[in-house]
Amino acid sequence: MSPTPPPSVRRVACIGAGVIGGGWVAHFLARGYDVTAWDPAPDAEDKLRRLVTAAWPALEQLGLAEGASPDRLTMAPTLADAVADAEFVQESAPEKLELKRDLLAQLDAATPPGVVIASSTSGYPMTDMQTAAATPGRLVVGHPFNPPYLIPLVEVVGGERTDRTAVEWAAEFYEAAGKSVIIMDRELPGFIANRLQEALWREALHMVANGEATVEDIDTSITEGPGLRWAFMGPMLTFALAGGEGGMAHMLDHFGPSLKSPWTRLEAPELDRALRDAVVDGCDRAADGRTYAQLVAERDQGVIDVLRATGRLDGPAR
Repeated sequence: MSPTPPPSVRRVACIGAGVIGGGWVAHFLARGYDVTAWDPAPDAEDKLRRLVTAAWPALEQLGLAEGASPDRLTMAPTLADAVADAEFVQESAPEKLELKRDLLAQLDAATPPGVVIASSTSGYPMTDMQTAAATPGRLVVGHPFNPPYLIPLVEVVGGERTDRTAVEWAAEFYEAAGKSVIIMDRELPGFIANRLQEALWREALHMVANGEATVEDIDTSITEGPGLRWAFMGPMLTFALAGGEGGMAHMLDHFGPSLKSPWTRLEAPELDRALRDAVVDGCDRAADGRTYAQLVAERDQGVIDVLRATGRLDGPAR
């Protein structure tokens, strides 16, 4: 059985309704899909509907598809019910390899033939997750960035037993659903964006652990520094500009020797209690009394304003 053509998909199943899964639900609803969700937690539906409600103002600013409504969300009583008539499945279970393997095998057994199943895993290769599935050819990674309803990026890659047609179908579907897609040529633990983010994160932890910078210093160094450029121009092109008219060639020739300087420590520091507490306390100070909901709203509005300011979203910034 052939899958529904990506632009014709109308019903999506979201398996797992936590922060990532719930973000996917909100995104698909805003794009006008009928969404069926399933999560084994007893309070999953209440949490999911609160997440969608909180995200909806930002989604309205981004622009809703015709017919988009939170009312098009249905919570299924079982996993099998959730995928019974799905035309695409997005799995967003916790990051536990054995759990992912078992769940993807269950989804493969319950989902109609030909329907592509994507995992939101943030680090596991699909090759390691598809081992128990009877038809692994339709299993792909569709790795989003948090929150999925707001950040456009999705990294798509298959495993050793994934059919190339499934990867291509998933990429076309995500693009039809309003996402910016990278199709990876090969599997890479952590994918692309997470590996870059992780390198920055490890260096930040080292500086806090060694008393070299505070949490506030680190965040300010990005929001008032390179983060302003990265919002519209990535690190590679940014460094090319650092070479002036000579471009990246001049930059590498001039600054290349500094790669041997002790500017980074890619090994993660020991996350002992002292470092944990220092980071937690620093984030509490940075929040300055703002609640989680207030911070989420501030983040969402900030991303929307950046998208508008850089010409990727219509309408004036607020």
